Amino acid sequence: MARSEATRQSQPTSKPFDFDIVSNPEFLREGSAVYDFTHPDKIVIGTNSPKALKIMQEIYRPLYLIDTPFVITNPETAELIKYACNAFLATKITFINEIANLCDKVGADVHQIAKAMGLDGRISPKFLHPGPGYGGSCFPKDTEALYHFASTRGYEFKLLKGVISANKRQRELMVDKIKHHIGNLNGKTIGILGLAFKQNTDDIRKSPSIDIIKLLLKEGAHIKCFDPLAMANTKKILPNLTYCQDEYETAQQSDALVIATEWNQFRNLDLLKIKKLLKSPILLDLRNLYDPVNLKYLGFTYEGVGRK
Repeated sequence: MARSEATRQSQPTSKPFDFDIVSNPEFLREGSAVYDFTHPDKIVIGTNSPKALKIMQEIYRPLYLIDTPFVITNPETAELIKYACNAFLATKITFINEIANLCDKVGADVHQIAKAMGLDGRISPKFLHPGPGYGGSCFPKDTEALYHFASTRGYEFKLLKGVISANKRQRELMVDKIKHHIGNLNGKTIGILGLAFKQNTDDIRKSPSIDIIKLLLKEGAHIKCFDPLAMANTKKILPNLTYCQDEYETAQQSDALVIATEWNQFRNLDLLKIKKLLKSPILLDLRNLYDPVNLKYLGFTYEGVGRK
């Protein structure tokens, strides 16, 4: 933060040269970066230089022509916009996860709560999807960076401190769900569907699934797993897992099956086949992909996040 001032102060005064500082944060999502670049919600340009601003506007002229909103500000504000956006989304995810955890205690349905909340135009339905917590390369990094930056300026950002803590705890609560249905995990085989932090990527950085697997391993569990894209990356850090060819091999002789990433192919499983393959028909749906009523009708012991 305050990068422009710091950069200017670092330059030797004996040899001045002409340059300008521009902060132009990106808001690209993994898995859809090309589309996001050509169809952005906004373009943020932070600079104190009219010359630099003119150059940036010329670079982005094609987006001007399709009426993309532009936010023109100073570098410090532009940098905070980036952090504020990601920290807010992380907070929204964490909030609905906390509501889901309360639903588990009182028998309410977080799916219906999130739907009702999303109908409020002030809230919107985006990012109201409970699960094992946020992950990836952006939300954890930017949320923690904003918290620590505030600390360096003498401000304790208590809300973000709570968000970071609750997101870590969410992984632990998911393991508690598994233990509730299986008991002692030592020597048990748990099938994990999904390793990436979200669908349509092979990125496992700060992945909830990876964190959950590590917690299960500490409990003495054996892990079978499958992911359409992320197994190669996972093998580099967890080589001793049993990596499977598909969902059904993962379920074979597992004591429980856990859906940890919301890949579309996991929404269309042959559930009767899964039931036959499992040692016990226990399905922990950490992404709420399935209807609890239907799963129980098929004879599964089923639990989602905020839905039973």
